[in-house]
Amino acid sequence: MTDGPGGEGAQATPAPERLPEMAPVEVIGTDADGDPIARPLGWPAERGPPPVIFMRPEAPGQPALAPGERVLARLKPAGRGKYLGTTFRRLGHAAPGGRILGVYEDGRILPVDRRHRAAWAVPPGAAAGAAPGDLVLAEPLPGQGAGPRPARILERLGPAAAPGAISLLCVHAHGIPDDFEAAALAEAAAAEEVSPAGREDLRGLPFVTIDGATARDFDDAVWAAADGDDGWRIMVAIADVAHYVRPGSALDMAAALRGNSVYFPDRVVPMLPAALSEGWCSLQPGVVRGCLFVELRIDTEGAPRGHRFGRGLLRSAARLTYEAIEAGADPSGTRGALYGAFAALDRARARRGALDLAVPERQVRLDATGQVLAVEPRPRLASHRLIEAFMIAANVCAAETLERVRQPCLYRVHDRPGEAQLETLRQLFASLGIALPPPAGLRAPHLAAALATLEGRAEAPLVHEAVLRGLTQAAYAPANSGHFGLALGRYAHFTSPIRRYADLLIHRALIQGLGLGPDGLAAEAGGRFPAIGEHITATERRAVQAERDALDRYLAVFMSQRQGEVFEARISGVTRFGLFVTVGTNGARGLIPLASLPDDRWIEDKARHGLSGQRTGLRFALGEAVEARLVAAETRTGRMTFHLMQGLPVAAHRRAGRTRGGRQAS
Repeated sequence: MTDGPGGEGAQATPAPERLPEMAPVEVIGTDADGDPIARPLGWPAERGPPPVIFMRPEAPGQPALAPGERVLARLKPAGRGKYLGTTFRRLGHAAPGGRILGVYEDGRILPVDRRHRAAWAVPPGAAAGAAPGDLVLAEPLPGQGAGPRPARILERLGPAAAPGAISLLCVHAHGIPDDFEAAALAEAAAAEEVSPAGREDLRGLPFVTIDGATARDFDDAVWAAADGDDGWRIMVAIADVAHYVRPGSALDMAAALRGNSVYFPDRVVPMLPAALSEGWCSLQPGVVRGCLFVELRIDTEGAPRGHRFGRGLLRSAARLTYEAIEAGADPSGTRGALYGAFAALDRARARRGALDLAVPERQVRLDATGQVLAVEPRPRLASHRLIEAFMIAANVCAAETLERVRQPCLYRVHDRPGEAQLETLRQLFASLGIALPPPAGLRAPHLAAALATLEGRAEAPLVHEAVLRGLTQAAYAPANSGHFGLALGRYAHFTSPIRRYADLLIHRALIQGLGLGPDGLAAEAGGRFPAIGEHITATERRAVQAERDALDRYLAVFMSQRQGEVFEARISGVTRFGLFVTVGTNGARGLIPLASLPDDRWIEDKARHGLSGQRTGLRFALGEAVEARLVAAETRTGRMTFHLMQGLPVAAHRRAGRTRGGRQAS
């Protein structure tokens, strides 16, 4: 059998045929920048994954292409399996219907995408029973008069203000598959307990899972013990997803299409059905589960002494949360060893100069009805870093082993930023009084050392975020180029195959290369890794955008009750059209439009992340404290707008003993 996009089958994949210069294509989603990605219509499954078509932006005045839309496109090759596409003629939408996503109000559809401001008109008889305030899916209709473009509602998704509407909106807006075909559900339902044959018995070791309080899938468990007087023995056990999800199966096709799970505050869109993700592939306490494990030995400074992989049976001793083990919970009696091994790995991380970016995460707290109680920073505990260190060590071992046994590897690569990006970061640190080498010699350890000098400074979180934005995006690829951020020469995702398709492929390759069973990687599958890597990189970025979009919308809902209030904030972005500010208490981010600043000619200094007024001499810079009044929080789009309460940053106007322009009353 063969499978869908990104999957691996048992047959060799023929070289992709060249597409004609003009062909009908269907938009299937967007990349990280919001630009459409398409595939050719009518692509037969037996030809393997379809080429990826990156559509150019539409002509000025034309609405952007949306998922589900079909166009006749001019195509230009852009590398193996890739094309650039330009719309020649729009053909309509795939069934079922279009991908205009918006809120129905007074005969109009107001788009929920903040990039699209124009409303759509719904003619009489085309509302499909939608009520005002409903979230709807619609498709464009022929005709264009002087007013808004006409559209027909195809599906009501429920009241836009209802609990769960935000995540539902983001699922549809980003084209995330959220239904499983009957065949995949049937395969998951038929799953059974693994046989002990050929497996190492680990049931006597007190493994524990350590996850967030609301986690429902527990696919990794850890154990540690002293290794004599001069080292540590660590075991990382991962649910044996490869046993249940076989190449070419309906489950495999579903996982390959999705690429990864997507996490929202009120729901998860899983890569695999709940019968696996919350059942047979969840390492729940007290039950026997199959696993693929790696055993590592390190010295007291975290240097590796050796490792081995195997297939086993385990029985988790406890399901722990990050907060519980941080507070001292130790039902397995291994807490001391876990933290001791972590300390050794952390010393090794510091020696190699890996970036430890402390970018604040936010969590949404909902009540029993799904209403937002609060949006607040998520504490970063030592227990979080412990699990990260164990998983990174296991991932390195996976990449090293696959190279040794000469199996294909889908590396997690993170390329070094370009010299222009590094120069921007160098100048940012220079503005803070921290010198960095010129871009040609700038490496991750230099950035790590510079960030360490900012510890305790108020602007540190925003600088960490600026560094993150200045780095290249990580990706999946069969050609290794190392991992810049982690300062590692080789790295592959092994530790979460229930929610990342890349990890499932790594498991199959290890099984094949180490002779751990009959369900390993097919000999020909490595030839498909370039296309698979591009596909799952795109689905991962889609998931990140959807999750970020949902968080912004939850924040807008929460902040909409506080319009008119003044907040202590910091400048988190500087652009030619205004300033972005971030509220310290909850991370709410919004724009201060240039037009709302004191009357002046404002000049953007990109290198130093600053904005200067030529006449007033005022200057705004990244990280400066300001007082900002919330003017608008649009729950439909997630957009927030602020106005400065004064013309000077807080520190400056307090030194001057006055507030330019006075405090606004409303």
